[in-house]
Amino acid sequence: MSHLSRHFTEERRDNQMAKKIMIKGAIVSNNDYPVYEWLDIEATSPKIVHEQLAEAKGQPVEVDINSGGGDVFAGSEIYSALRAYSLNGGRVTVNIVGLAASIASVIAMAGDVVRITPVGQIMIHNASIHGASGDYRDMNHMSGVLKNVNQTLANAYRLKTGKTESELLSMFDAETWLTPEQALRHGFVDEILFDDQIQTGLSVAGRSQVGSHQTRKMTAQLNLMKLKVGI
Repeated sequence: MSHLSRHFTEERRDNQMAKKIMIKGAIVSNNDYPVYEWLDIEATSPKIVHEQLAEAKGQPVEVDINSGGGDVFAGSEIYSALRAYSLNGGRVTVNIVGLAASIASVIAMAGDVVRITPVGQIMIHNASIHGASGDYRDMNHMSGVLKNVNQTLANAYRLKTGKTESELLSMFDAETWLTPEQALRHGFVDEILFDDQIQTGLSVAGRSQVGSHQTRKMTAQLNLMKLKVGI
């Protein structure tokens, strides 16, 4: 068996043993989650993800995402938990099985490998706030806060795609929707699920380059984050 074949055999075996984590519906804070649960509305909170990662105990996890987004800071915590789990030795595979929009698309960037179904989409846009009140000074202040949020969220996409902050912020301004092919071309995902033609079109040399790029990104992430999330 060739080294490449053995690699994919081992990867399939890992995925078969991987613990499933579902990120579906609205991304909400831990405090808000009981309300969604009581109303029987699908939602995901950081606490749920932390608990599932703790149960995985360092084993590979496979994260299925179908979410239109939600709370920025709850989503940021989920992203950080998944990255910390990976940086501490646990393999994280992300499957975008429908929509990964807004903060859910940030969470998707946490995967060591990010895959998307042929009928999936990714959407990235500017951070926004609803129900703001105050005078012009408050509005100016909030504008600055939102710009800062955009810059911090752009870090997740930058580490995954290698794009510059300027490129990403322009994509935010345009509210960019990406098809699977566009997401692959721009580096937001590594694979399109079920599409053998695209997968086999990547040469061995190309895979080596991707692996090298991933290694550089992982090193950059480790140096940037230096965090331990309670999992």
